This record gives sequence, structure tokens and C-alpha cells, in this order.
Amino acid sequence: MAKLQFLGHAACYIEGTGLRALVDPFLSGNPSATVGPEDFQQINYIFVTHGHDDHIGDTVEIAGNSGAIVVANADLCRIFQRKGLKTHPMHIGGTFKFPFGMVKMTPALHGSDVQEGDDLLPGGNPGGFLIEVDSRKIYHAGDTGLTMDMQLLRQENIDIALLPSGGNFTMDMADAARAVEMIRPSIAIPVHYNTFDLIKADPEEFVAKASKYAEIRIMNAGDILNF
Repeated sequence: MAKLQFLGHAACYIEGTGLRALVDPFLSGNPSATVGPEDFQQINYIFVTHGHDDHIGDTVEIAGNSGAIVVANADLCRIFQRKGLKTHPMHIGGTFKFPFGMVKMTPALHGSDVQEGDDLLPGGNPGGFLIEVDSRKIYHAGDTGLTMDMQLLRQENIDIALLPSGGNFTMDMADAARAVEMIRPSIAIPVHYNTFDLIKADPEEFVAKASKYAEIRIMNAGDILNF
């Protein structure tokens, strides 16, 4: 059985056979997080969907301490490599069989530049990840607007979909519900909302509009879902 723990904002922990992974580990400075980078010393993979601070988060510290492999687009991986981290570069549409299962990098409509001091570094294409472990599939959409490409994901028979829903920078609750209609996962979880004022949103709107297409779980930071 696999486990998903929501960590606040868009961060989550995924555990299964051969996998102890973080996705977009924005913990330090995250007002909704209840854990910190020091709580994840045994991680073996970190998935980073794009280069913004609220998604790279504590990747460098956690990967540096744990030796975890950072999976991201090839442009971001070059930045992480210069910091001494182990990486596995991918690009949109790419699929790779890891020891724990298959991973596909999916499209996302967003930005990805990396802020380093006063410099803005090119962060490559933003994306999402379809992660398979223990014959289960988790789709983390990253930051994205609604896209017709999501229709293709319906063929993947996704168990859990984590969808940004706060609006302004990403889909809002209504568009995230339309994404659920396209994807038809078993369980859909809204993320990336209510962390900051610009992304204030009511998840009950998501429940009302998406529950006919999937089971909806509203998760607070620290909540665990076994599947």
C-alpha cells in the first residue's frame, strides 16, 4: 500500500516500495506547513515541477543532507547540479522506469524562472509528474492553467490527482473541477490555495463542481491518505 501525506501549499510526501519522495518541498517559509526540512532525512527522490521559490522550496537542503536524487526538467537539473546535487533530468512527455516504477513528465502552462539573489535564471519548461508506485498512479499537476492536454490523462487510470486550485497564478476551483472531468481520477485533491492572499479560495466550490467525476478529498497540512 502506498501513502501520500499533504504538507501544505503544493508540497507532498509519497511513500511506497522503494520510494520515499517529496514533491515541491516548500516547507521553510510556508505558513501552512507543520513540518520542516529536518523531518525528511531519509528521502531518496525529490520531484520539482518548476523553478519558482514556492516549489523548489527546501530542495537543496533536503537533497544535500539526504543524498536524494532530484527529478526535474533538464534546465533546472543543471542549476541543481552546480549546487552539488544528484539529479535525473527529464523533459515534457518523457517517461522513465525508475526502480520503484514509471514516471512521466506532463505539460503545464506556467513559468519556471529561478530567483537567485538579484539574478533570474532560466528554469526551463514547467511541468507536472505522473508517478507510479506499487501499481498506483499519482498525478501532481504542478502549477498550471487548464489545458486540453489533460484529456489524455484519462487513459492513464490515475488513482490520485493533485490539482492547483487557487486561481490568479493557476487554475481556480472551477477550472480545476473541469480538469477532474477530463482526467477522471479515483480521488482528486485541490492544492495551491489559501497559502497567500492572492490565492484565497473556497474548496467547497471544488467539491460541488467536481464530486460527480471523482471522490474529493480536502486535505490539511499533515493529513495522510493511504491508497
